[in-house]
Amino acid sequence: MEDKNPIRIKDAASFQMVLDEKLRTPLYYQIYVLIRDKILSGAYPNGALIPTEKQLEQTFNVSRITVKRALDELAKEGLVSRQRGRGTLVTFSAPVSSSLGNMDGLLEDMLNIVQETKVRILEFDYLVAAPHVTDALQLLPRTKVQHAIRTRYKDDTPFSYVITYVPEDIGRSFKRTDLKDQPILALIEKSGVNIARARQTVTATLADGTTAPALNIGIGSPLLKVSRIVYDDNERPVEYIIIYYWPGLYRINMELSRMTDADDGGSNFWAMNMK
Repeated sequence: MEDKNPIRIKDAASFQMVLDEKLRTPLYYQIYVLIRDKILSGAYPNGALIPTEKQLEQTFNVSRITVKRALDELAKEGLVSRQRGRGTLVTFSAPVSSSLGNMDGLLEDMLNIVQETKVRILEFDYLVAAPHVTDALQLLPRTKVQHAIRTRYKDDTPFSYVITYVPEDIGRSFKRTDLKDQPILALIEKSGVNIARARQTVTATLADGTTAPALNIGIGSPLLKVSRIVYDDNERPVEYIIIYYWPGLYRINMELSRMTDADDGGSNFWAMNMK
């Protein structure tokens, strides 16, 4: 339902950087990037009306045409909606991961993301696993695995580039089309596998010639790289997944508790809540 009384953001002067006419980047694109960052960071939340064209003209000392082109670019990307007589309304909200610290929480997280996003399947096949994949899945050399590459979208904006590897015997239990509306973790469980735990690593990386165009960002842009190996209750690896997120479009929320110390009643360490 559309909010009839949206938040109106009046402080166009809150931008922390100014335009640089010496750059080769056009002025309209610099404005587009500044407003886009505000939207993706949550400073301009979903449902808010951003500063008017007149306010933006005065803030950046540019023409109405320059401002209009910047706002049109934001609208093309699905971040805003331009409404005659109302202004420019933010229509984007970032998907959020809420880690619960166990596999039930991970599956719930994946299901929520599936409901909030769309997926485009770029590749789906069976191939001989590369050495790093056989190591992760504890397979013999030259073993075949199911391999899939997907891009997830929030509205029309890509926010994750996902690569998965599944042992062939498990992968044969579902098809390419099943990945359209179900998380691969749920499909693995449906095959009869009892998922017990996962080991995950989160690192920083840069977008390359493959991830950059898939996520509609520039080569060299910062990315979050999540690598995860999922194990069943017999300690068999059943999925190796690598996910690239653009940080502006994805947040991980975790609940932490302060560890108690019998000696001084407190601690300088934190523990993740296990639910």
